[in-house]
Amino acid sequence: MERREFTVLSALALLGGATITVSGCGAGGNPMSVPTAGDGSVGGTISANHGHVATITAADLGAGGELNLNIQGGASHNHVVALTATDVVSVRGGQAVARESSDTSGHTHIVTFAKGNQNSGPGY
Repeated sequence: MERREFTVLSALALLGGATITVSGCGAGGNPMSVPTAGDGSVGGTISANHGHVATITAADLGAGGELNLNIQGGASHNHVVALTATDVVSVRGGQAVARESSDTSGHTHIVTFAKGNQNSGPGY
């Protein structure tokens, strides 16, 4: 984990609330937890992650419409995850939804949104 990323994660941890579980970090990396405000937003678990962050805001969950989420976060490039209105309503209702991101820099990520995404402890 880079210093900048650690600083951002530390600051967000102070804000508490829900967590985003980000799995993998390129080849063989460790997942990390990215806390978000406890406002009802839902974070995504991102496969083979290397700095991306995916969040469906509470406002977007409430609206229930289709979304095109930019998940660049701290990565050097962006991906887009397209969610249908049905996907958003499903996540709002507590069901997990997994979607593949756009292909950027020759790769994609699978992003899974589920209420209560949390890590299980150190070394996860």
